Amino acid sequence: MKRRALLGGLGAAALPAVLSACGFRPVYMSSAGDAPGPAERNLAAIDVALIPDRTGQLLRQALQQRLHGTGAAPPRYVLHVTYWIGSQGIGILQSTTATRLRMTGNATWVLTANDPAATRIATGYARATDAVNIFDEQYFAADLETNTANRYLARAIADQIALRLAVFFRERAAHRTEAG
Repeated sequence: MKRRALLGGLGAAALPAVLSACGFRPVYMSSAGDAPGPAERNLAAIDVALIPDRTGQLLRQALQQRLHGTGAAPPRYVLHVTYWIGSQGIGILQSTTATRLRMTGNATWVLTANDPAATRIATGYARATDAVNIFDEQYFAADLETNTANRYLARAIADQIALRLAVFFRERAAHRTEAG
């Protein structure tokens, strides 16, 4: 058992070296001297604009957590997000009463420079799904389940947006390095 753990640890330690040989670079890879890499530096410089409604507030909080914005320096970018959740009955009784809802969170986003012209830098779309059961006479349980689904959707969409932005900044830095 110890030998297997040791071999697994050695394999995990060698994996970054093997992958970097084929051109793979981690999205959040640090720069020389353990300084934050281009993705991390740029993500921290993003201010997330207000998103309406309670579900929008959940998404904004999730994005702020993932982008690690400290608010210490003025932001160089502003992230504008339009967010909505649609639902569809997927568990239908013979009386046409829905017993389960599929909830789909959708977000379109635009990253702009924090300048007077609000120069558009990147755009994208994110989508996530979850489902909730509908309880006939247990309103509190249904409300809790819906709130849990809303939080899940916000976290899943925030993960997608943050990753896409990190990849964008990483690729942009790589192109600048190649060109310059």
